[in-house]
Amino acid sequence: MTPLLQSTLQHLEALVGFDTRNPPREIGTGGIFDYIRAQLRGFEVTVTDYGAGAVTLHAVRGVPKRLFNVHLDTVPDSPHWSADPHVLRVEGDRAIGLGACDIKGAAAALIAVANVTDGPMAMLFSTDEEANDARCIAGFLKEFPPLPLGEGRGEGTDGAERSGDAEPSPQPLSRGERGFCYDAVIVAEPTKGEAVLAHRGIHSVLMRFAGHAGHASGEQKPSDSALHQAVRWGDAALDFAAAQSHERFGGLTGLRFNIGRIDGGIKANMIAPTTEVRFGFRPLPTMDPERMLETLRTLVEPAPAEFTETFRGDSLPAGDTATAEARRLAARDLADELEIPVGNAVDFWTEAALFSAAGYTAFVYGPGDIAQAHTADEWVALDQLQHYVTTIHRLVARGNA
Repeated sequence: MTPLLQSTLQHLEALVGFDTRNPPREIGTGGIFDYIRAQLRGFEVTVTDYGAGAVTLHAVRGVPKRLFNVHLDTVPDSPHWSADPHVLRVEGDRAIGLGACDIKGAAAALIAVANVTDGPMAMLFSTDEEANDARCIAGFLKEFPPLPLGEGRGEGTDGAERSGDAEPSPQPLSRGERGFCYDAVIVAEPTKGEAVLAHRGIHSVLMRFAGHAGHASGEQKPSDSALHQAVRWGDAALDFAAAQSHERFGGLTGLRFNIGRIDGGIKANMIAPTTEVRFGFRPLPTMDPERMLETLRTLVEPAPAEFTETFRGDSLPAGDTATAEARRLAARDLADELEIPVGNAVDFWTEAALFSAAGYTAFVYGPGDIAQAHTADEWVALDQLQHYVTTIHRLVARGNA
């Protein structure tokens, strides 16, 4: 085991020990952030609380070209864990712990690299990726929007200049409170050590159907039972999703669609007056989500009494066809420049889409396999951690970060 991997595992043990489950999203500015801040000597560190457990730690050393982003929140642990999920176990070729794969392993590796290098480096740790209430990246992007195409980067040399202690340039080349901007963002998620340039979007919807309470012995009109309306809608929605199977993009096929929850009705001999349905779908980058939302809203008569999109995440790359393709090519060029192998598009959503939609060149890159994320006894392979930490070390040591 190399010293870099040993250091990564030590930090991962500490990070796994902090409870950052989301929900309940009871995450403050202390705890895990106190630990990370203490490891980053020589960095300019800013911790921002956006409320409701959404916190970021932005750490900058020198004038880096790229930003590494990684989320620290985890899903709740299932009852099927074989041991305490907040105690890291290293068994054989894997490290086991809640968030070890998704994605505290990458966070630990970034900290390990920061401790043994002195080159420019920037990291953004956040805590709301696992919830349908994203605040962290939106807040960061307000302060650090990307440069318009064609503009250069600021060439400040230290934290004092970025903080505004030096005389400002009469013709600043960048925006942002600290006087600089990033060329690109590399978002850590489990991608098995490959750069992912494209993935599906994600849309979550809350619907409510309205009917009329009554005795179930009589003949019913289609609009009487809210629960019957929901069942008919579900049947039509599943048929609609199946009909998209011919759509293709970058190795991905069809529409991912899921009815996650139906609540309604009172008892078997009563007509249901109200029913609530929660569903989600994951379109390909080439699909039009607005058109799909309208189609799903109007699948049956009567239409739902309420139809509210509760979360939206763009596909990666974001934008219309021409814009998305330009962003994909820029991300591929960057991955090639950094000597990171490019992998296939993936089905799961990441916050890289938020950076892409804002105008940043962005791709996804991290250790681990998504198949191990969100599972009981979640784990990340040691060789994946070794590969990731070695790559990040190479980028920072050579001044490519």
